[in-house]
Amino acid sequence: MRKNDIFFYLSRFFIVILISITFITIISFVILKPKPIAKENDIKPNKFDMKPNNVIFNNDKKNIKIKIYISAKKMVEEMDLEEYIKGVISAEMPAEFHIEALKAQAVAARTYAIAHMESEGGQRCSNVSEADLCNTTHCQVFMHKDERMKEWPESKRAEYWNKIEEAVKDTKYEVITYNGKMIKEPYYFAVSSGKTENVQEVFSESVPYLKSVESPGEENAQKYKTSVSYSYSSLTNIINSYYAKSISSPSALKSSIKIKSRTEAGGVKEIQLGKTTISGTKFRSMLGLNSTNFSITFNKNSVEIVCKGYGHGVGMSQWGANAMAKNNKNYKEILGHYYQETKVEKYN
Repeated sequence: MRKNDIFFYLSRFFIVILISITFITIISFVILKPKPIAKENDIKPNKFDMKPNNVIFNNDKKNIKIKIYISAKKMVEEMDLEEYIKGVISAEMPAEFHIEALKAQAVAARTYAIAHMESEGGQRCSNVSEADLCNTTHCQVFMHKDERMKEWPESKRAEYWNKIEEAVKDTKYEVITYNGKMIKEPYYFAVSSGKTENVQEVFSESVPYLKSVESPGEENAQKYKTSVSYSYSSLTNIINSYYAKSISSPSALKSSIKIKSRTEAGGVKEIQLGKTTISGTKFRSMLGLNSTNFSITFNKNSVEIVCKGYGHGVGMSQWGANAMAKNNKNYKEILGHYYQETKVEKYN
């Protein structure tokens, strides 16, 4: 064998050995590759984190917290937005109402809440600077679950709270939008007189989705029609305490009071008190009347004021929403009726 042949065969032998070693190394790495030690931040959570009597969905879009001023405690409480909405529904709307009416209330209340949350770019409660909202009628009435359930019949507590939880769950993160943006004034009230008010005639502001609409089926509602009586002297004194010397004497009361104009829905727009003319809204506030849709009757010994409806009359009527729900309208249809040309969409 020649010398060149020996080198040729030796080189081929070493090449085969190197290829075999490389192949074995790769196979061993793939099969026996050790798993790295996971760092705490590298561990991905499961879809659900299980805790006693609680399931947390980690795929929620947001975990929104809201700050509420609890007037009785004189302190601010931070809570989950959806839990807050449950407390608003339970305080603002009768739990025996139809589930679709409760859903409509949930969406309206959530929209109002987010519109006032500083963390979401909203404007906080004007009465309490350190909270997003207060728990009174100045913002939205809120009650904790235990507090609310004490006021319900014991036999109905579980049923009522389950309905409220269902209404919130089925509308989670949903808000009212107009032209693709969340609305800022989702006003609502208790009972209409058969028609809601145009916002311009009540609050002197122009909001395109708050127009006067029909709201039938509320005749059997609580406080649909109420009346209050005053003596001539007591009513004269009340008026003069706000507007000095507007009424010269009790005997001049009848000739001094005149309703000058009404809104499209029938509410008093302007009322004359002697030489002073004020809005129906101011007159209602002055006497603590249930609504601005009132009439005045001068009897021999008393003055009777009869009101239709309960509340400011703008936006969604709660009793009207319940009437619509009973007529097979769903919550989106209810909201679309009372807030004209709006949609219900998920909050981003």
